Amino acid sequence: MTARPRTAESPDPSDAQAIDALYGLEPVFEPGAASGEPTRLVTIECPYCGESIDTVMDLSAGSFRYIEDCQICCQPIDLAGEVDESGELVGVTAERA
Repeated sequence: MTARPRTAESPDPSDAQAIDALYGLEPVFEPGAASGEPTRLVTIECPYCGESIDTVMDLSAGSFRYIEDCQICCQPIDLAGEVDESGELVGVTAERA
């Protein structure tokens, strides 16, 4: 296999920003790739049925508390999360509502 020489029009395949710019693409969102992400995928245990479920938590407004139904048994779960000053999730509790 013969490698083609690179020209100004063909960016380095490892340079994602150059490829996005060349083809007019939006940057790719990689969940959890950097700290301070506005959302986080968290696995919690349902306090009713005991099943582990994944839920997306919005960290952009700081610490939070809300009700979310279990994806397995449909019971209401009281979710509370603590977010520190840098936007990192410190802890999550899942209790019966």
